[in-house]
Amino acid sequence: MVTKDSRCLSHMFAAEIFMHRFLLSSAVRTLNPKEADWFYTPVYTTCDLTNAGLPLPFKSPRVMRSAIQYISNKWPFWNRTDGADHFFVVPHDFAACFHYQEEKAIERGILPLLRRATLVQTFGQENHVCLKEGSIIIPPYAPPQKMQAHLISPDTPRSIFVYFRGLFYDTGNDPEGGYYARGARASLWENFKSNPLFDISTDHPATYYEDMQRAVFCLCPLGWAPWSPRLVEAVVFGCIPVIIADDIVLPFADAIPWEEIGVFVEEKDVPKLDTILTSMPIDDILRKQRLLANPSMKQAMLFPQPAQPRDAFHQILNGLARKLPHPEGTFLQPGDQRLNWTAGPVGDLKPW
Repeated sequence: MVTKDSRCLSHMFAAEIFMHRFLLSSAVRTLNPKEADWFYTPVYTTCDLTNAGLPLPFKSPRVMRSAIQYISNKWPFWNRTDGADHFFVVPHDFAACFHYQEEKAIERGILPLLRRATLVQTFGQENHVCLKEGSIIIPPYAPPQKMQAHLISPDTPRSIFVYFRGLFYDTGNDPEGGYYARGARASLWENFKSNPLFDISTDHPATYYEDMQRAVFCLCPLGWAPWSPRLVEAVVFGCIPVIIADDIVLPFADAIPWEEIGVFVEEKDVPKLDTILTSMPIDDILRKQRLLANPSMKQAMLFPQPAQPRDAFHQILNGLARKLPHPEGTFLQPGDQRLNWTAGPVGDLKPW
């Protein structure tokens, strides 16, 4: 699939592929399945791309279901647990609900065959149908080498107060303009497009990465889903992330002190954003910047090749290790089955 379209190595959903490559050469991998604590099944559901290079998740349930059917027929390991000792990386907007629009994702729910597996997913929102209990939340993929190539001197003054580049309205998918980002991005634009403290635009300049390194605050509003690569970019470039996404569950919360490095603004308070940010004490700003300058903070957000200690790959391994030993009930009795193979929309049941 990668040979057919190598663009699936560079978009923000590429973590699944790089996790696979990491494990192929990792010391934690065993070729003896009797020794294995976990089984990883790479499926590459994000490699079905549009002409514009965006992954569409509509075929993903069929691809995932066919992969599970294959491994359950070919080897005995899935059937011992109905997948409870397997993990899958599902980096779509709404993870294993496999839709980019929230209403449709909620309607679909998590793919039934994944309900005993552990999901490693970019999507995290409290009390949401598409966040499975016990999931490991990860950052989206942002290309480490590309960001490294755009680093500027850390002594460069931060002369931009608030920075954001991205869509405010998604007229193609949300013609009435009120549903996209639950209206938070529209509110940003309408309230602050003329505010001299806010450098916000839909333009994406060649100096985008450099500009983030010149900014004090980088806005990280929700889009169709609560997360975006801006969160990774802000941390890597030492720009204080302003997180506008109610009930978001952030990646690797045990390794990254989000409350200390970021600013959280409720979606309803977007019109007050200028007051919130200008009233922040300078000592608080400097403390957040010092924390963001810590290399380990940046490392935990990245999927570098080759892997490095304490990077996102290792944070995922730590998350899996914390789920061991497997709880009672993981291994089924002979003949026992917990999953309903005929559940879900009829279209998902067609072989891939």
